[in-house]
Amino acid sequence: MNNFYKENINKIVEGIQQIETNFLKRLENLIIATNLKKKKLIICGNGGSAATASHIAVDLTKNARIKTVNFNEYDLITCFANDFGYENLFSKIIEYYGNKGDMLILVSSSGQSKNHLKAVAKGKSKKFSKIVTLTGFKKNNLLSKKGNLNFWINSKKYNHVENSHQIILLSLIDLIKNK
Repeated sequence: MNNFYKENINKIVEGIQQIETNFLKRLENLIIATNLKKKKLIICGNGGSAATASHIAVDLTKNARIKTVNFNEYDLITCFANDFGYENLFSKIIEYYGNKGDMLILVSSSGQSKNHLKAVAKGKSKKFSKIVTLTGFKKNNLLSKKGNLNFWINSKKYNHVENSHQIILLSLIDLIKNK
């Protein structure tokens, strides 16, 4: 049992060590530029990545004073999924709530979710300033090919990918907050 935990933690540390300083700096600059233009960040995820999106949205807003929204309210999700189909959930949210110049961050372990892929297309049609993806599993997943800035975790395990994404994004908040 003890070896399992050590190996698991080591894999998460390996994922975090994949972060290139250049990626964090570019993401930090994109977020700050969006904020200076008085635009908002929209962050989306499914499952565990939805929880990460919620956590990051709250902390960016409260701790870094960057207007960040996610749309994880049950009534909104069930209404939009029922009326438009789950694969259109995020694209419809962007249609209703997104504005030109906003920035989109998509957090996905697989990078294959149809609702994320359609969100990219809708973000581009709404002329979002940038689209950022954080993914795992397959290196050349569909989502990572569509963003302006992409980060991929080399793991096929949800735990490693989701924890790495969360640590990366929370570290980014501290980086911005300390400016």
